[in-house]
Amino acid sequence: MAFPTAVNDQITDAIAQANVKVVAEAPAMAMGAIYQTMAHSAGILFENAVSSQQQMTALAQSMANMGVMQIYSLDTPPSGLALAGVPDNLSSLLAVLQAFRVRAGT
Repeated sequence: MAFPTAVNDQITDAIAQANVKVVAEAPAMAMGAIYQTMAHSAGILFENAVSSQQQMTALAQSMANMGVMQIYSLDTPPSGLALAGVPDNLSSLLAVLQAFRVRAGT
């Protein structure tokens, strides 16, 4: 002890040792709190990643469903009539071009 007091020396030594113990444990307690915070943050990170993957899967399924619905909604002609309207379109285009040629004087 640094100077004599009216308190028993054993009591002051016990209090001093308790204070030293608390001060010595402070860095370990702080590191423990930091590790717990990091573990909690990593857990939230993984939860958000799983949630994002689930949302993307639902979006991909709905997009595939919409694509299939669009494919099924197309009118497909019978196999022999696939080019049925092409000659009519070509002949009308030729008639329009000839009409322009007559107006131009050639």
